[in-house]
Formats: sequence, structure tokens, C-alpha cells
Amino acid sequence: MVECAEDGCEAEAVVELHVPWADNRRVCAGHARVIARQDGVVADPLDGRDEEWP
Repeated sequence: MVECAEDGCEAEAVVELHVPWADNRRVCAGHARVIARQDGVVADPLDGRDEEWP
């Protein structure tokens, strides 16, 4: 299990975010939904986690 990279979040990471102005990071679905709305951010589901990320 990979833990969400966001501070204070203990949920399991299901998405890797590719952020042009920062390092890529693995986050839970909740954080990914918010962060992926920013222009230029690409969200890729982690292997085997496709069903948890629309």
C-alpha cells in the first residue's frame, strides 16, 4: 500500500499526479479530484487501481 502524499492524509494512493510546476506525487482519489482540476495537471491511475479512478 502506498499512502497518499498529502500532509495529514492516511488514505491509500490510487493516482499519480503529474504536476508541471512540482514533483509528481501519488495521492488518494479525493485529493486527486481536487488537484487534477488545475490546468496542466495529469492524473494517471496506479497499476490495478483503474476502477477507483474514473
